[in-house]
Amino acid sequence: MGSQQMLIVIVGVLLVGLAIAIGITMFSDNASSSNRDAIANDLAAQASAAQAYQKRPKSIGGGGGSFEGFHISSGSTTNDNGVFSVSSATSSSVTIQGIGREIGYDQTSPVKVAISINADTIAVAEVN
Repeated sequence: MGSQQMLIVIVGVLLVGLAIAIGITMFSDNASSSNRDAIANDLAAQASAAQAYQKRPKSIGGGGGSFEGFHISSGSTTNDNGVFSVSSATSSSVTIQGIGREIGYDQTSPVKVAISINADTIAVAEVN
């Protein structure tokens, strides 16, 4: 094999290796982003449940105008997307966080999303 052919083989191997490395990185970023979006959707569903709890009278199992005592719906604290928990619940607001299954922005800890719920507003924050 001539030196020109050997050079073409080496360049070809390098290009294929580079393409594989870029593909792996793109797949990893996409998996994290998808997990973050799925957690945000799950948290939005819990936000609706929290607002319904706050508006429901205490006599039928609600908060009677308060978020205190709100718990995540039975059976949905863990799913394929992550683990969910109530961080804080006061009379005027509740914060729920979701910890995902994929690695987050910092490349060491899992994806984390938090949602703050008031009687009239919902705010989602990507923590990691």
